[in-house]
Amino acid sequence: MSPREIQVDIDTPLVRELVAAQFPQWAALPLEPVDSSGVANAIYRLGTDLSVRLPRHPSTADHVRREQAKLAALAPFLPVDIPSVEAIGSPTDAFPGEWSIHRWLTGTHPSPDALTDPRRLAADLAAFVDAFRQIDLPDRPPSYPGERRTRAPMASMDASTREAIGELDGLIDTRAALASWEESLAAPYDGREVWVHSDLTPGNLLVSTEGRLTAVLDFETSGVGDPACDLFPVWYLLPTSVHDDFRATLHVDDATWLRGRGRVLSQAVIVLRYFKDTNPALATYAWHAVSKVLSTPR
Repeated sequence: MSPREIQVDIDTPLVRELVAAQFPQWAALPLEPVDSSGVANAIYRLGTDLSVRLPRHPSTADHVRREQAKLAALAPFLPVDIPSVEAIGSPTDAFPGEWSIHRWLTGTHPSPDALTDPRRLAADLAAFVDAFRQIDLPDRPPSYPGERRTRAPMASMDASTREAIGELDGLIDTRAALASWEESLAAPYDGREVWVHSDLTPGNLLVSTEGRLTAVLDFETSGVGDPACDLFPVWYLLPTSVHDDFRATLHVDDATWLRGRGRVLSQAVIVLRYFKDTNPALATYAWHAVSKVLSTPR
């Protein structure tokens, strides 16, 4: 079994032990778990200004160091806060992988049913996506390394999407879902690539009490790819009344819009397939996205 396949039981005593042993300057700070819908990492708040992030499947690979370098390179170009890795923890017998301490980012995750100012939030999100698209760095990792660099990159998602739709029969309108997916799959792509975050779901966004975007989280899959990858907020979060404004700001053509809709549907049905009974927060976001996609006239 490889280190990536090992799942570790993470709890407060383990995290406190790791921090105390490797970063004694922070050992006396209060530590408490953060309620998160994420499935890849356990998050703990450390004092008022820091957080501890531990992969649930630890690895000794240098992905944390690569993440640190990527975040540092991207931050100057973006209009809102993004995570910064303040320290990297070493593997131990109790936790056989790298882990990290981040700067704490303020805000709360937005809910599509309780947006304070949807139009301003849409403008903030469009500004973030537009700024991301303008980035020009020499290191250009692919946003989805598994996708073939072809003019039909979504083809690699076809089998898993159809399988997930089939397994949700009785829970969603599978006929409508397949029709929507096939329309998106057929949308042309000219091969243009830009920097994309590729997972702008509510769980990766933070907003202020006034409803403004304050931070964006989780850049693990960010890189260069299809501009459609960053249209997720349209169906995951934003009301229909602001869709046109969001689309116009980013100059989204019909084909890109369809590909974006398809990527959302694919992710959402796969999330529902695996987490509908085990992760209520993730499932709620996915249900909303699928409903929005299927209610959109084709």
